Amino acid sequence: MHIHILGICGTFMGSLAVLAKELGHRVTGSDANVYPPMSTQLEAQGIELMQGYDPAHLDPAPDLVVVGNALSRGNPAVEHVLNKGLPYVSGPQWLADHVLQGRWVMAVAGTHGKTTTTSMLAWVLEHAGMSPGFLIGGVPQNFGISARLGGTPFFVVEADEYDSAFFDKRSKFVHYRPRTAILNNLEFDHADIFPDLAAIERQFHHLVRTIPGEGLIIHPTTEPALVRVLEMGCWTPVQTTGEGGRWQVRLLSEDGSRFEVRFDGKVQGIVEWNLTGQHNVANALATLAAARHVGVVPELGIAALSAFHNVKRRMEKVAEVNGVTIYDDFAHHPTAIATTLDGLRKRVGEAPVIAIIEPRSNSMKLGAHRDGLPESVAQADQVIWYAPPNLGWDLAATAAACPVPAVVCDSLEAIIERVKGQARPGTEVVIMSNGGFGGLHGKLAKALEG
Repeated sequence: MHIHILGICGTFMGSLAVLAKELGHRVTGSDANVYPPMSTQLEAQGIELMQGYDPAHLDPAPDLVVVGNALSRGNPAVEHVLNKGLPYVSGPQWLADHVLQGRWVMAVAGTHGKTTTTSMLAWVLEHAGMSPGFLIGGVPQNFGISARLGGTPFFVVEADEYDSAFFDKRSKFVHYRPRTAILNNLEFDHADIFPDLAAIERQFHHLVRTIPGEGLIIHPTTEPALVRVLEMGCWTPVQTTGEGGRWQVRLLSEDGSRFEVRFDGKVQGIVEWNLTGQHNVANALATLAAARHVGVVPELGIAALSAFHNVKRRMEKVAEVNGVTIYDDFAHHPTAIATTLDGLRKRVGEAPVIAIIEPRSNSMKLGAHRDGLPESVAQADQVIWYAPPNLGWDLAATAAACPVPAVVCDSLEAIIERVKGQARPGTEVVIMSNGGFGGLHGKLAKALEG
């Protein structure tokens, strides 16, 4: 059948498109912003992309329209679908009905680390010869593609708490019915759809209600919000990670690139990898616990993690020019910014670190995280904040409150000039945004060459 996807370049919808194509459907899609890495992946799959939401894209009418959650009433394509009575469905519902039915679903939920942990878990299963299916909100470098059906009952899915569609305000993950669930952490986010943390906790409990009694829930001991979620009622065995949990680590290097894993007090082995940061150590523990639930012994999981390459755009080194290293990172929440910079600082020691940050997520634009932003950059030597047009709050006041030198720039050219004036051989530049940032990474690398 012909499936047309509205909002196809979102990380979730793009991955959905790959699965629909693999199932043998003809897949087309449209989006307001067609940019890599998703656009590149989709074009390589032979999926036709259209710019914008022109109703003409839906003529002749497809057999089914899958509507992304970025689209709302008033969008010309959405209005056309409704007026013409075309069959439509949300992405998570389509995934549940056509891919997840009858599978052993392993879901990774939480405010931070979903994409990385989902990638780790898929890779550990792959390394163990279990050929899992997966859907990941990014492109994992061990696979080079963000989704596939897989050859066994196991399916690993990034389980997002964001809403499903304009007509279904439940969190995406309520559709997935996992047997193994990782709950990584839980903080306030998505201020555009959730009034407070309690509202997100309620959605997480909807997820908990769907996990079978023969399943498994994995969570760290250090997250009070997750404890509150499980206190609302839990019908599933639980395994804890971190301090005082059944799964623990002993750091063998300060930056988290080498650590010993223990389960029930017994040493299982040592992970040595090229990732840094306490957050990734925590992601690894949860991954090993989930993999053990489907029969992967920790020793095998540890070997797989030592061969794991992180997802694109997660502290991905994109250029090294005249001794200046440029990283692309997805961080768009104070906690993620802080843990990423902390991991880098512990790896590079005294080397100068410049952070360039675009407050682009809906929560950022609404100012929901602004109180936490100044402290989040403490591990950088200096910060450049990018003020996108129509940001609804005072970014200059945030910059002034930073504990390190910070400036606000309103153009990519101004950012590039600033970095050119400051960077010297040995400088580490981290560009943080959950969007394409106008191709800043490539433009900056080119400018530094000169």
